[in-house]
Amino acid sequence: MSTPRTPRTPTTTPTSAAPATAGRPSTTRTRLAALGRAELTLLGRNRNNLFIAALMPLLMIFLLRSSLRGVDEATLGISLAAATLIGGTGMILLLVVYMSLTSSLTARREELVLKRLRTGEATDAEILAGAALPATAIALTQCAILTVGGFTLLGADAPARPDLLLLGLAVAVPLLAGLAALTTTITRTVESAGLTTLPLFLVSCFGSGLFVPHGALPELAADLAQLLPLSGAMEFVRAGWLGTAHAGSLLTAALNTVAWGVLTGWAVRRWFRWEPRR
Repeated sequence: MSTPRTPRTPTTTPTSAAPATAGRPSTTRTRLAALGRAELTLLGRNRNNLFIAALMPLLMIFLLRSSLRGVDEATLGISLAAATLIGGTGMILLLVVYMSLTSSLTARREELVLKRLRTGEATDAEILAGAALPATAIALTQCAILTVGGFTLLGADAPARPDLLLLGLAVAVPLLAGLAALTTTITRTVESAGLTTLPLFLVSCFGSGLFVPHGALPELAADLAQLLPLSGAMEFVRAGWLGTAHAGSLLTAALNTVAWGVLTGWAVRRWFRWEPRR
């Protein structure tokens, strides 16, 4: 259960004292920037998290490309290059934002970093957002590299609807960041993060449209798959690359994403732990 913030002890200033010279005022922007820089520094010192965030997605995309070579494009319903780009985008989001951030937040909690941050000026939302900034920046950079490399190296067409692709990324990042924070409630150690994040990773890979569109699944399986957390965002990503989505499917995807976002936000406020269990 979430613990209350530590109350700050008010300080008294003598009336005869001269006003303190004010430096740069503390704002949400400056606090997020400071938290993001600190988290990026810590990420660079953790080889395991750095590998997961920076190198594993690229390796997984290479393996994905190799494994799809023997698959008939008629089975996929799309070209091999498009399947690689859509699946690669989803893999980057899951590995960098979800899995890496779960491990990072767990480590900060166990080291009492989160508890100490709550005694400062930053709000709870700012602390979590600041922790997610490096993973977000890395994920978006890798998605940009993947997009450029897709139509320069793989021979794929440029995104048919870049606006929908950007919208898919914009809704997927905060949703997965929230799910990462929620997953830490059942993650006792950094080492166990690989196990606690595995169920959502596998379910999303096979059911959220990363590789196989929902239309290629049996009717019941497709209906259930559309209810998964990442399915809505991946529908926008797929529509952005292929330009084949209809208004009805996009509306369903939007409702799915909003519902999961609201539910995840409530659950994080209710159950997120700011200090280790003792």
